[in-house]
Amino acid sequence: MSNVCQVSDTEARRRYTREQKGIEMTMEQPTLDQTRRSLHGIAELVLAGPQYAACQSIRLRVTPGGFGTVSTPDLRIDGVELVTPSTRIPLSGTFADLARAADVEARPLRDVYEVGPDVTDRDAIAVDPDAVAIILAAFSRGDAAMRTFAPDQEPVIWPEHFDIGISVDEVNYGVSPGDGHLGEPYAYIGPWSPRKGEFWTTPFGAARPLTELSDVDALAAFFHEGAKRAAGDPVAKAH
Repeated sequence: MSNVCQVSDTEARRRYTREQKGIEMTMEQPTLDQTRRSLHGIAELVLAGPQYAACQSIRLRVTPGGFGTVSTPDLRIDGVELVTPSTRIPLSGTFADLARAADVEARPLRDVYEVGPDVTDRDAIAVDPDAVAIILAAFSRGDAAMRTFAPDQEPVIWPEHFDIGISVDEVNYGVSPGDGHLGEPYAYIGPWSPRKGEFWTTPFGAARPLTELSDVDALAAFFHEGAKRAAGDPVAKAH
């Protein structure tokens, strides 16, 4: 990757699917939540924050084995390691420690958006390898499905909500690794103007857990169905 700033155009027990190996495993919800929180913190403080300081871009993208920056600095997550042009660093210590090891300064983005990861640079990183695999698989599957659904679009991982998405004809399509709406990875469709009809099951549009969308083709089909419904269903009246 060039060093020039150039943005590219990604307490109950539950059962999740680890896509890479095609197996099921049991994952404690708190473990998944904690790992997601740490990866979200890394996405903002160690990747997007320093990139914004250098290039005024907060966009991130899916990369082999994880996700990374689109410009300077050249950093990416690969499993449970942070990869720089010269070394691989375990995801451990505080967020500030990890940033220093990568020769960048941890930077929050509250001056860019209001919400984000509920962490500071002094907080400790805590990741479980199996939970990391689940989250990164969700981003990878989402990226592939969006490229299948809309080949002319470039999926973006946004550090604000830590999801990957695109917008087509005033409808957002994306995948979240989990949040306050649903604690597990899920796909979503959000028309800019809410629609009404049986397909639209959430206040923001429609959502399906990835456990109900078995592969890239199923996820792309969900997006196609959402596009069809968004085009045909009436706009919901504002309350």
